[in-house]
Amino acid sequence: MKHFLHWIYTCLLLVGIPFAAIGQESPSDRYYEAFPTELTTRYYFSRKYTAWQVGDKTGGNTYRFEPNSTLNMGVGATYQNLTLNLAYGFDFLNPDLGQGDSKYLDLQAHMYPKKLVIDFFGQFYRGYHVANSALPGSASDRFTVLPDMHVRKLGASVQYLFNGEKLSLRAAFLQNEWQKKSAASALLGFEMYGGTTYNEGGMLSPSLTNEQIGRYDRSRFLEFGPNAGYVATLVIKRHFFLTGSVSTNLGLGYLSSFEGGQQETSWQVTPNLFVRGFAGYNSRHWSVNVNYVHNRVNLPSTTAYDNTIMTGNYRFNLVHRIAPGPKLGQSLGKLDSFLKSLRNRGNKPR
Repeated sequence: MKHFLHWIYTCLLLVGIPFAAIGQESPSDRYYEAFPTELTTRYYFSRKYTAWQVGDKTGGNTYRFEPNSTLNMGVGATYQNLTLNLAYGFDFLNPDLGQGDSKYLDLQAHMYPKKLVIDFFGQFYRGYHVANSALPGSASDRFTVLPDMHVRKLGASVQYLFNGEKLSLRAAFLQNEWQKKSAASALLGFEMYGGTTYNEGGMLSPSLTNEQIGRYDRSRFLEFGPNAGYVATLVIKRHFFLTGSVSTNLGLGYLSSFEGGQQETSWQVTPNLFVRGFAGYNSRHWSVNVNYVHNRVNLPSTTAYDNTIMTGNYRFNLVHRIAPGPKLGQSLGKLDSFLKSLRNRGNKPR
């Protein structure tokens, strides 16, 4: 659905119940400041995507299939461990460029507890396009639309942040904290991804390649393994910041593709990439920033193809922190007490 409403994709206790409040009564106060009693409000623009890339070994070409996901405008708020964002892809932000319509449900949760970096992915897309400039023999600058092409991906990544006492990724991503001094940290964790692709006319149909030969029309994949990385924040004059994170994964992967009733299965160890970038201005009450998250999963190769799935999210945020009024503050206090009771109950020895 071209104008898809991202109505509660982050109404998920984003760093939720199992984790303690961040940055209080610790040495981290020298490096970043938390605002546990304030409401972090935001006005933002964002776009998510899940692209499927096929490298054709026979023809020597690479095809990148993109959905027509919308640029969304929305508002949101964060209080303690709860975040809610509401956004919509308005027509004036999304002119018709001949890329067709996409129907999709894109669930991404990027969570930053004090010592962890947690990511969840749930991508369900139908309707893709490919730039004609990438097709053999095409002089057009328009697009070829594949309205029935499906891509589905489920996955998760969990990483330990070794220097969480000094480095806050919540300051960069959720803006409910303020990083005041430069800091860096190593990352170590594990990730897993699985999913399917399908297009009745073939993922690389004769209309795309100008070759009258069979092409696989569906595949399924699973990949898992350890990861390691590094993240750093450069703070300039206490207010301006640049944050970058890079991690790589060596995943044991399985891919099965189907072509004309024939199945080909491949097992390989492949390297993957997860990058994040944040930049902006932060102060006691205001923040302006941009951020980008990109997850690239290189799947096992088959005899004829190299397959890659890429998921991303980029955003612009204008943020203002406010003290909630008496009634709202009382309600939020009750909600916070409820979450703490659930967390404490879950931490009791059994």
